[in-house]
Amino acid sequence: MPKVVDHEDRKQRLAEAVWALTLRDGLEGVTLRKVAAEAGVSMGQVQHYHSSREELVRDAVKRAVAALNARIEASIKAVAEREGEDPPGAEVMLRECLYAMLMRDEEGVRLLQLSVAVLGRAISDPEMAGVLGPSDGELLDFTAGLIVGARAERGVEVAGDPRTDADICWAVATGLGVDVALGMRTHAAAKGVLDYHLAGVLGR
Repeated sequence: MPKVVDHEDRKQRLAEAVWALTLRDGLEGVTLRKVAAEAGVSMGQVQHYHSSREELVRDAVKRAVAALNARIEASIKAVAEREGEDPPGAEVMLRECLYAMLMRDEEGVRLLQLSVAVLGRAISDPEMAGVLGPSDGELLDFTAGLIVGARAERGVEVAGDPRTDADICWAVATGLGVDVALGMRTHAAAKGVLDYHLAGVLGR
C-alpha cells in the first residue's frame, strides 16, 4: 500500500523550523535551505509546499498567530467548563481572556517572541501586516459583551463604547504580553497593570 502522507503535519513541521530559525538567527537568517536542514527534510520537500521564501515565512507567521488565538480560545473554554463550580461570571471570563496574553509557559513566550521578531517585516510587506494584525470582529464583539456583563454585575454605569474599550483592552494585554515575553516585565507586574486598566474599564 502507498504510504499515507500527512501534508498538514509536514507544513507545520516546516513552519516550526521557520520559528526556530527566526528566534535564533533573526528573520534574515531564514532560507529555504536552512529550513530544510532544520526540519530534517529535503529541499525538494520544502519547495513542494512553498514556491518561495516569502510564501514559506508568511505561512509560518500565519500559523503562529493561529496558535496564539487557539490558546486564547482554550483559556476561555477552560474557564467556562470548570467542573464543580458555578458558571463563571462575565468579569471572571473577561479577565481570563486577557490574562491569556500574559503567557509564562515556554510555548506561549516563544510565539510572542516570534511575533515581535517579524514586526519589522510588516512595515514593508502589507501582506505580512495583515497576517500579524488580522481584523477579528467576533473577538471584539465577544469581549465587548463581557465588558457590558461585568459592569452589570458590578452595578455600575461607565461612559464610552464597550467595543472600543474591548479593542483597547486587547491592545494593552498584547503589549504587556510582549513585554513579558521579552523579559521587560515580570508576569506579576504585567498583571498588575492589566488589572489597573480593567478597574477603570469596569468602574472603580
